[in-house]
Amino acid sequence: MSEKLLELKNVSKVFRIGGMLSRKKLVAVDDVSLDIDAEEPVILSLVGESGCGKTTLCKMILRMYQADRGEIRLDGKSYSDKKEYDPRQFRLDVQPIFQNPYETFSMRKSVDSYLFNTAIRLGICKDRQKAEALIDETLHSVGMSLSVIRGKYPAQFSGGELQRISIARALITRPKLIIADEPVAAIDASMKMNIVNLFKELKDQYHVSFIYVTHDLSTAYYVSDFIATIYRGCLIEYGEASQIMDHPAHPYTRLLLDAVPRIGDKWEEELTLPGEEEKEYSLMGCRFSPRCPYVTEECRKKRPDMKKGCGRQVLCWHPLASFDHSSSE
Repeated sequence: MSEKLLELKNVSKVFRIGGMLSRKKLVAVDDVSLDIDAEEPVILSLVGESGCGKTTLCKMILRMYQADRGEIRLDGKSYSDKKEYDPRQFRLDVQPIFQNPYETFSMRKSVDSYLFNTAIRLGICKDRQKAEALIDETLHSVGMSLSVIRGKYPAQFSGGELQRISIARALITRPKLIIADEPVAAIDASMKMNIVNLFKELKDQYHVSFIYVTHDLSTAYYVSDFIATIYRGCLIEYGEASQIMDHPAHPYTRLLLDAVPRIGDKWEEELTLPGEEEKEYSLMGCRFSPRCPYVTEECRKKRPDMKKGCGRQVLCWHPLASFDHSSSE
């Protein structure tokens, strides 16, 4: 097995927006490099505001979008090498969990039919009897059972229950990687931590890594082994979750943390500091410069280099002191 389960090297995705006469180029994902080790399963959270490129990045990993530049490798095999790509094996190894469970399942089909289709059509089980045993075992791992869901339709379940079934469906293939795109965004607040706790349990039980996409830093801090902050398509900070959350090195990450409500604190609307998004995507310098409280002329004129140290990365001309401290240890 490759030392890396997943490798993204200088990956970019470009969209063309507007009409024929006013068409513009939008670099939705810009030169992103990330990797996940194969030896130990981890939960990597992609955090950032809506529209920052998190979902686009995940769709490239899921092969729903093709990268315009750069390379993606799974178990050492390049996405761009048609000889190495096995569609069936890919569907076994990489599974998605989407944001809204009510959109994942058709209201006209029973939810158990989806699980049987996954188990039988992908060749995991040769007959329905073996599929039943596998499905029931997997459902039990998410706190449900086949006897509870058999013959029932999506409308008969809560959002949290449906998301658990979605997770069980993804686990049927015994994947190596699960992409969970805002999996708790459409779920009642009382159920969010149950789902997040479930990811932590399943990571070790099934030896599966997760890419957890969220704008909720409170759940990201709790569930993650590593955190990658995305801003306007750029990876601007990456490292162990405890380092990122306790000592953010990029001003944007600190801004996100300051925006998390705390008991007794007054909510400050201006923390969001809305910018002109389209212009920020096309800036020659640092894309955060129009919103950064520490901006200099250097930031406005030239894109910063990725600084690295002690397992951390930050895309900033003037990292906060915490990064300098961690790099000198």
